[in-house]
Amino acid sequence: MNPIEQLVTYLSYPFVVNALLVGVLVALCASLLGTTLVMKRLSFIGDGLSHVAFGAYAVAAVAGITHDMLIIAPMTVIAAVLLLKRGQSAKVKGDAAITMMAVTALAAGYLIMNVFGTRSNVSGDVCSTLFGSTSVLTLTPFDVAVCAVMSVIVVSCFVLLYNRVFAVTFDEAFAQASGLPVGRYNLAIAVMIALVIVVGMNLVGALLLSALVVFPALAAMRVCRTFRNVTIVAACIGVACALVGMLASILAGTPVGSTIVMCDALAFGLFCLIERAREGRGA
Repeated sequence: MNPIEQLVTYLSYPFVVNALLVGVLVALCASLLGTTLVMKRLSFIGDGLSHVAFGAYAVAAVAGITHDMLIIAPMTVIAAVLLLKRGQSAKVKGDAAITMMAVTALAAGYLIMNVFGTRSNVSGDVCSTLFGSTSVLTLTPFDVAVCAVMSVIVVSCFVLLYNRVFAVTFDEAFAQASGLPVGRYNLAIAVMIALVIVVGMNLVGALLLSALVVFPALAAMRVCRTFRNVTIVAACIGVACALVGMLASILAGTPVGSTIVMCDALAFGLFCLIERAREGRGA
């Protein structure tokens, strides 16, 4: 059976279609928000919140909660709110606060799974949660529905708040002087990225998730000069890399998360080459 026939056969299975749907939705949401986070130099918040999501997953796993998203989502959103509320006023600010919360949640999650976990393969569970696994191909209808609802919420909020997000991204001081409630919009951005992290853990894992946020935005910035164009191109890159990565993973039997991230990294390298070619032609 050649790769094309093999791929057509795989696509006839509903669980593969569900996995591709979730992958596209997660990549779309992550890349949309990635442009804002990168430009505001807040891309590290995605990495920090993914560690918090791992800690929440550990609690849900030990408690035997089947629908772990019901635990992971609120805890990750609360962490995002605390980071923004406390990050500017506390003595420990910015990246230091994110780092402290991230490593604490990561260590606590691993400790909880080792001390209280009942599964025999704790190391395997931790590895698959941190780096992703083929569990994305076993998503339940509930998982797909939750992912779809959260993705619709994120995309809808981004579209409705686009002009305000644009203002807050480029000149926060001017936006505040113009009367915009900057704090509320920053909070909305943080909550949206928290939701993306929750639905993306099953796809690429907690440690690799920030790549879906950063790489498409950075790649788009190599060839685009306006916020709108960067956002649109980043979304296209993110979705394309997710699809190619998942299909390649299915055909080659490689880890899903790692394959998607490598596709994003290759796309970034390609757009860097395009930028250099343009500069050389212009010179």
